[in-house]
This record gives sequence, structure tokens and C-alpha cells, in this order.
Amino acid sequence: MCQVGEDYGERAPGEPPPAPRPSREQKCVKCKEAQPVVVIRAGDAFCRDCFKAFYVHKFRAMLGKNRLIFPGEKVLLAWSGGPSSSSMVWQVLEGLSQDSAKRLRFVAGVIFVDERAPGVLTVALRSATREKPLPKGKWPTPHSSTRKHRPAERGLEGFSQVEVALQPALPGSSLSLDSFCLGFSEGAACGQSLEERSKTLAEVKPILQATGFPWHVVALEEVFSLPPSVLWCSAQEPVGSEGAYKAAVDSFLQQQHVLGAGGGPGPTQGEEQPPQPPLDPQNLARPPTPAQTEALSQLFCSVRTLTAKEELLQTLRTHLILHMARAHGYSKVMTGDSCTRLAIKLMTNLALGRGAFLAWDTGFSDERHGDVVVVRPMRDHTLKEVAFYNRLFSVPSVFTPAVDTKAPEKASIHRLMEAFILRLQTQFPSTVSTVYRTSEKLVKGPRDGPAAGDSGPRCLLCMCALDVDAADSATAFGAQTSSHLSQMQSPIPLTETRTPPGPCCSPGVGWAQRCGQGACRREDPQTCIEEQLCYSCRVNMKDLPSLDPLPPYILAEAQLRTHRAWGLQEIRDCLIEDSDDEAGQS
Repeated sequence: MCQVGEDYGERAPGEPPPAPRPSREQKCVKCKEAQPVVVIRAGDAFCRDCFKAFYVHKFRAMLGKNRLIFPGEKVLLAWSGGPSSSSMVWQVLEGLSQDSAKRLRFVAGVIFVDERAPGVLTVALRSATREKPLPKGKWPTPHSSTRKHRPAERGLEGFSQVEVALQPALPGSSLSLDSFCLGFSEGAACGQSLEERSKTLAEVKPILQATGFPWHVVALEEVFSLPPSVLWCSAQEPVGSEGAYKAAVDSFLQQQHVLGAGGGPGPTQGEEQPPQPPLDPQNLARPPTPAQTEALSQLFCSVRTLTAKEELLQTLRTHLILHMARAHGYSKVMTGDSCTRLAIKLMTNLALGRGAFLAWDTGFSDERHGDVVVVRPMRDHTLKEVAFYNRLFSVPSVFTPAVDTKAPEKASIHRLMEAFILRLQTQFPSTVSTVYRTSEKLVKGPRDGPAAGDSGPRCLLCMCALDVDAADSATAFGAQTSSHLSQMQSPIPLTETRTPPGPCCSPGVGWAQRCGQGACRREDPQTCIEEQLCYSCRVNMKDLPSLDPLPPYILAEAQLRTHRAWGLQEIRDCLIEDSDDEAGQS
């Protein structure tokens, strides 16, 4: 009989021995003097000071090795309130302080995306939240925070879809019964009321104020007011060589030496003082309108699977952070993805069909957006190291439920892959590091073809290059295209809409309101959008039955790309193309 997972008090034959605990006779592996307080791996016991030096060196070495952040650049720190992003903000805060030996030379700002929107359903399931709000002016610590976890009720535990009592969460809502969903949507499983969101923001605000950085708190509902330009890939500045980086550092030091000759605040913090006055009321998230909250709830309730909901949430969050970075002049965005989280993400993206984009999704830098580069300086730190550091040095964090909070293990591909990797890590401690080292060997190089250049087509949602070949039937994309062409023999009904008819070609108008001219009458709206998506996003879009709940900026950009491609095809015969000889001479 299989005894995997059973506990009989004896160690399995293939199971490694438990890690030794630090004893009185054991000394720190680095200084050989102090008594260790943490054991990272078997035989790696560190004292408090040596562990801090080891942890900080990892963060600084990751930034110094890549040299993508030039002195004086504005960097936006994406803080979610979790352990990894909180530790990242803490590292930047200490690196910019006057007491730091080697100070960081960039200008930092912090952004917090409030994605805990109230749902359209009231479910007999309570998420884990704090009992009391954070007292104003105090920093909570992970080991001293008071949390009250309530288990799911017996009838709901372990089910991905349950029957619940339909009850609109918004007073005066005009939604009909067929617009509700019977599943764990973001609002149903982890949504919060306006009072609970206010308590969460009350905990977030003092932490952001204590950093001294300019901070921004935005609600996820703001995606319904984004412009279509968010999906444009702006021209990227060429990356300078090592000599250019050294020259920039010398020039920056000379400039700061001249400006700071009379004493006063440090160079980076001195530069950041002018934009700091609008700290308290202006940068706090404005309460979203009921229409935006209802639109967001309807969007997530229309998605059938939790996997597609997590991907959609990540996409909308990225678009919102990208818009805020461009609006406030930030050229870099730091995220707190740890080594463990990136290993899980790599395996998850492989299962989701994003193998061609692993180098962008898990690498140190992500240049797909052009003018704004996403960097991951925490990618060398494991979750175990982050937890130890936050506990020892009282790094503040805020606990907020996520879209997959209390979801079963097999509820989504993300949850299943996370449980798989973490279970392997407990039995084989080198699992995460092996997967992570594999991701470091991935190279960002698209294959030859029309999508190889920067001007090639890009995915409408993830903004990666459409590195696909629809003509090759041996690929998944070719098989999907062939099946779609066979289905085009029969007429496809138009998508339903509840909005009144109007002009089709104006931006932000639903696809069902098209005028029936040109590209609009050639294919149905679902097909027009699917042609502008990569393979992974196409699969996720299958779980969205209607296009109307999508944010207007996505629909407007899809219409613009479709009309532009149709117009280019109409005038292609009139264009004069250069021959190969003329192109070589020019």
C-alpha cells in the first residue's frame, strides 16, 4: 500500500535527514565567534549580524551586477504589503540612509494597489483579516501582529463552486440574476466592504509615511479609466555600456559634491524633498465610484476559472502600475518577486503556455514595455530568508487576502504548482534553487521573423511579442488556428450587450456596437481580439464568455489595431517597396 504523505513517526528511506538545530557549541559559519540564531540550509548557521550582512549583500550584488539603474533615476517600488515586497522597500530605505556604507543613488517612490474590491455576492466564507486596525504612527511586525483566522464552513471547504445566496453587495444595484456567478471570484472569496478597505488603508498609510518616499495608493477600479496608450510600447533608450555607467556615476558624484558642499540632507533624499509635500491626503486612493466597483465585480464574476482570474488580475495590476510610473516620470519599477516565487512562476508559466516569454517573466529585467523597465532585485532571496529577516529586524508588513486565499490546492494551476514546488522543497531542499538556476540560463532572443523586431505585433494583454507561426500546423498555435478556421464555416452569433446602440469607431465603445463596415464586418469581435493575443492569453480568454466586461482601454486599443491593420492591407498595393539592393545602399 502506498504510504506517501503518511506520518508513522519514522523517516522514509529517501527522505533527507532534518536540518540540525543550532546548539550552544555551534558557532556562526562566517565570523566563527557569535552564537547562530538562524539556519538557512543544512550547515549554514548565521548569527544576527552576519545574516544581515549576507542578506544585504545579496540585494546590493543583484543591483550592482546588472547595472541597469543609473544614478539619479526615478524608481517606483511596487509594494503589495507582503513579506518580500516589504523587505525590498526596507532594503531600499536602508540603502538610501545616511548611515549606509555604499549608498544607493536613485530616487525612490512607492505604489500600493488596493485590489480588495467588494464583490457582488455575499458568501458564507470569511477571509483572514486583522482584528484591529493598525494604531496610527506605529509599525506592525509579522511576529507581533494580531490575526484572527476563521476556518471555512464545513459545507464550503474543498469546493471550487458552491451554491450561495444571491445578494447584491451594492445598494441600488440593477444587476440581474443571470449576471451573478456561483464561484469564488475575487469579490466573493476575498472581497472586502468599504469599511474593511478603509481599515486596510489605515494600516497601509502609516507604513508608507514612515518610509519618507513619495507614495501612491490606487484602487484596482482605476483600470476602467486608463487610456489606450497604456498598451503602447514606447521607444526604449539604448542600454549604456559599463564605461557609460561609470561615467554617469562619476558625473553624479561630482554634481552632488558641488551641491552638497555646504552640508545638509543627502543627495538622493535632498532631490526628493520638493515632490514630498502632497503626502497625506492627495496620494491616498480616492474611493472608486459605484459604477467602477460594479464593473470590476462583473468582470471577475464573468471569468469561469480561478486560473484565468489570477492571470487577469496580474495583467490589470501591471497595466495600472505602468500607467502610474509613466504619469509620474519613473523609468524603473521594482517588484519583490523572491527566488521561491520565481521558481513557482516559471513552472506555472510553462503549464500556461508562456514558455517563449520565461526570460521576461522571471529574469532580472523586463523590457517589454519600452520606456519603463521592470526589475526584480529580490530574485536571489528565498522565502525562508525573507521570513527570517523580517522577523529578526521587525520589517513592517500588512496582511491582506488575495484572490486565491483559502482556495483548494487544485483550484487553479497557480495553486497546484505552488503546492507541488513547496512540497518538493520540503523533501529535497535544492528544488527551488535548481529551478531558479535554470531560469538564469534563459536568453531573451525571439526567433527570426516579423515579430523579431521592436515594431512587430505585440500581445494586447501581456504586451509580449507575438512570436507565433499560425501557418505551422505542428504547433499549438497552428492547431488552434486550423480548428478556428473550420468553425468559421458556420455563422457565429454576435456577443450580447445591454448597452444602447451607438457609433462603432469611437474609442471605448463595446465591440457589439460596431458599424458593420470594413474590418468590423469581416469577423466577430471575439476573433478580432484573439488574433491580437499570444497563445497563453488566448487560452485564458476562453474563460471569458463576453467581451463587454473588459476595461474600455483594452477594447479601444483592439479596435484601433484592427482598423489600422485593415487600412494597411487596403493600401498595400499602392505602396512602393524598396528592393534589396536599394535597401542595402541606404
